[in-house]
Amino acid sequence: MVEEKSGPRSPLDIATACRVVVEAEAGTAILVEGWSDEAAVETLARRFGPSLRDAQAVVLPVGGATNIARFVQEIGPRGLGLRLAGLYDVGEEQHILRSLERAGLSSPDRTGAEALGFFACDADLEDELIRALGTKAVEGALNACGELHSFRRFQAQPAQRARTLHAQLHRFLGTRSGRKIRYGALLVDELDLERVPRPLRLLLDRLSR
Repeated sequence: MVEEKSGPRSPLDIATACRVVVEAEAGTAILVEGWSDEAAVETLARRFGPSLRDAQAVVLPVGGATNIARFVQEIGPRGLGLRLAGLYDVGEEQHILRSLERAGLSSPDRTGAEALGFFACDADLEDELIRALGTKAVEGALNACGELHSFRRFQAQPAQRARTLHAQLHRFLGTRSGRKIRYGALLVDELDLERVPRPLRLLLDRLSR
């Protein structure tokens, strides 16, 4: 299981990311928005393979879609020469497509981005995982972690009462520092292979090549 990180964490800067790549002797860099995405991808690779080490891959949290252009430039074909892959939130798609195109990679649309190894999460990775597992299983994970009572109190807040259970769970996962990272790993641990969300499955297939 991916170790839980406590407290807020800054994304990797370019210098640190390049050092991680070199130390790992990686041939592939998986660019994700944040540490919760990193936890989910690491857990996915551990469970279903290939391992990141076997795939000669590293996961790099870039700190949001607005930072991806520089990572593509510095680490991709025009920089360190690594093969690239990644996950992104569907709401950031146009920014991702422009960043890939400006870096000299062809990605006029989502199909082009997928050909390059970049896959959209709808609306984000936590949303994909809740939908894949179902709300009952996610509540079970909260219960196993001793957080179901906190979630029930959260549901009782006036701003949450009219929302669907799915929406409440999605919001709850982001309400405390470190929670998204923790559940990024835990929810992937609950998945069966046939229930892996499409963007994660495509990323796993990409690593297996």
